[in-house]
Amino acid sequence: MLRRARIVSGAFCVWVFGSACASSPPPAATEPPQPGPVVVTSPSATPAAPPVPVEAPDKLTADPLPSWKDGATKQSILGFVARVTTAGDPGFVPTPERIATFDNDGTLWSEQPIYIQLAFVLDRVKELAPAHPEWKTKEPFKAVLAGDLRAALAGGEKAMLELVAATHAGMTTEDFEQTVLRWFSTAKHPKYGRLYTECVYQPMLEVLTLLRANGFKTFIVSGGGIDFMRPVTERLYGIPPEQVVGTTGKLRFELRDGRPVIVREPAILFVNDREGKPVGIQNHIGRRPIAAFGNSDGDQQMLEWTAGGAGSRLVLLVHHTDGEREVAYDRTSPIGKLDKALDEAKTKGWLVASMKDDWKTIFPPGNTAVPPTPKAAPAPPASPPLAIAPR
Repeated sequence: MLRRARIVSGAFCVWVFGSACASSPPPAATEPPQPGPVVVTSPSATPAAPPVPVEAPDKLTADPLPSWKDGATKQSILGFVARVTTAGDPGFVPTPERIATFDNDGTLWSEQPIYIQLAFVLDRVKELAPAHPEWKTKEPFKAVLAGDLRAALAGGEKAMLELVAATHAGMTTEDFEQTVLRWFSTAKHPKYGRLYTECVYQPMLEVLTLLRANGFKTFIVSGGGIDFMRPVTERLYGIPPEQVVGTTGKLRFELRDGRPVIVREPAILFVNDREGKPVGIQNHIGRRPIAAFGNSDGDQQMLEWTAGGAGSRLVLLVHHTDGEREVAYDRTSPIGKLDKALDEAKTKGWLVASMKDDWKTIFPPGNTAVPPTPKAAPAPPASPPLAIAPR
């Protein structure tokens, strides 16, 4: 993409595509660093609450992380959970303060060769093209229909606004949700041949389950569009829509045929990426996490915000080092670049999970994920609903 497009419309790219827009193939990853220790500072001064019991890692009768190879990274995760949930331990954290945040693209689901939300936009253009014959000669639609992503995005902010206006804006939030669900029910990853809903990382699903079983509340904190993620996060990750923090587009309320609706507009309200992630956490959650998981420089500030708190802390970067089972990329990749955050991880002892060295498997075995099912639009009520006055 043109440099001007990167600068002028960088925030817009984050909203629609999850991060900076690019389409060139990622290079191989550098050698992964050895996992560092969990970040632990002074214990929290918050009064203790009744704990959720958990056994120490060496006493667990069933492995809660079976897709993780035995090693320092896995033991650090288990050790952290044991400390924060064991009453009397200096690292104990009361249940209400057990907040864990997860990036989505590249941390919970695949982000290569293009962001999943970008794939959605491109497919929507192709789906709507028969009703728009003018797109055959009009950019950026002409380039999209020809499969030339670089040319399509070279138009900068204006081109991207046109793509989103055609695929996102003007729709009610209910219609957009159903459109997203229909797409996810059939859309497949071009490399793996799996539904995108099956391109989630099995080891990270196990971490989510482990944390929730021990009193944690888990949140997604992503640069992706919040309304694109919310329809599927509960089914894929067990994370309900109210626990999803993402880049937010502008919305408006209106009455359509007497029915109240919320309508999407082609404008950005808040960019939840880089420095925006700690702000989004504060605005939506109101508590500093004690655990945070990411995979790129876009997550660096969220990890810094988490590690900077008092008491037991765990921050982890997923390092894409497996070029055979997935894609190896890091410092020079235009998608999911991991450079400065990787250096800071080495300096500050953050955990770095190597896909190649720490994960036994990447995706759930077989085609086990159930694709989301779009709901039929509800029929309007036969009579106006009963109005209830506020107390």
